[in-house]
Amino acid sequence: MSEGPSRRFNGPPTSFIVITVAVVQVVGTLFSAARQDARPLDLFAFVLLLLGPAGLAFRKKSPELMLPVALVSSGLYLSWGYPWGPVVLSLALSIVLTASAGLRWQSWAGAGLAGGAVVAGAVMAGDQGWPFRAAAGVAWAVILVLLGQGIRRRSERFAEFRRRREEAMKARQDEYRLTLARDIHDVVAHSLSMINVQASVALHLGTDDPDKLRPALEAIKTASKESLTEVRQLLGVLREDVPFEPAAAPTLDRVPELAEQAELGGLQVRLEDETDHAAVARAQQEAAYRIIQEALTNVGRHSGASTAVVRLFVQQDTGGGLLTARIDDDGAGMGLAVPGNGLTGMRERAAALGGSVTLTELHPGLRVEAVLPLPAERNMP
Repeated sequence: MSEGPSRRFNGPPTSFIVITVAVVQVVGTLFSAARQDARPLDLFAFVLLLLGPAGLAFRKKSPELMLPVALVSSGLYLSWGYPWGPVVLSLALSIVLTASAGLRWQSWAGAGLAGGAVVAGAVMAGDQGWPFRAAAGVAWAVILVLLGQGIRRRSERFAEFRRRREEAMKARQDEYRLTLARDIHDVVAHSLSMINVQASVALHLGTDDPDKLRPALEAIKTASKESLTEVRQLLGVLREDVPFEPAAAPTLDRVPELAEQAELGGLQVRLEDETDHAAVARAQQEAAYRIIQEALTNVGRHSGASTAVVRLFVQQDTGGGLLTARIDDDGAGMGLAVPGNGLTGMRERAAALGGSVTLTELHPGLRVEAVLPLPAERNMP
């Protein structure tokens, strides 16, 4: 079951920011004005106190308007001699939000104007400590811009992380669909081939030897039942209420069943299994099973062979070993035939595990050999 698309967190809602800043500026100014000898607050003062927060409402649609509105409103408020207070809160947020919106030069220009105003105000006040006040004001303006740029970079990193995660998820889904397609092809192609062979046998025996008709029909029934069961399992994983991985993946223990089914179609199969199934990981077991299944299906349908030899063995190497599945037949070989979906599926299965599938003409016959690397620390089935 796949996850839904991730939601991007863009901070608090704009309306919440606007209302909060407006309340802080108005209420904070009312409290601070009671302790200052400054121009009394009037209607114009409250308009300016609300104008800065109102400019923050443009943070999503037109972020370039926030800083000019905040500069004008706070500049007019302070130049008219109204009481000092949190009127600069909207200006500080405007600088941060402008920088976080990617408007780099505008944020630096606004911070420069604000810093210049602080320096000019400190000099005009005639305070002996004006250099420290000016330096502090300029430093705060720079910090606000850097804070906004840091938020911007963090947002970009998260966006890149989400993009890569979604690409990885899509790649997993595509690979999963391809795996399902291969499994369905292998199951359906093998079962229908067996059903076709047995149906031909049944038609022949129905006139020549009616007593042997029943075993052929029973073989058809068994093959169709097994095919329907496996197809239901494979298609069932597309539902949202079942596990992501198909249930009851085939293992090497079921390879003898493939040999028996092929023999029902008239092909003599000799199985030489030299492997310890418990020492082979499930992924390699399933891939080997499917490759043998497809190879025997092709032998029965296309080659005209009468015998086939299936050999399973493990070669030790510096890693975890190599599982080899080799299928030889005495048929006509590939000839001029063009490889189809079955061979493509076999090679894809092997490549997914770091292995390979090769075809070798035997004259007569064809050898299909799959080599699958085993992990160094094997997962016990």
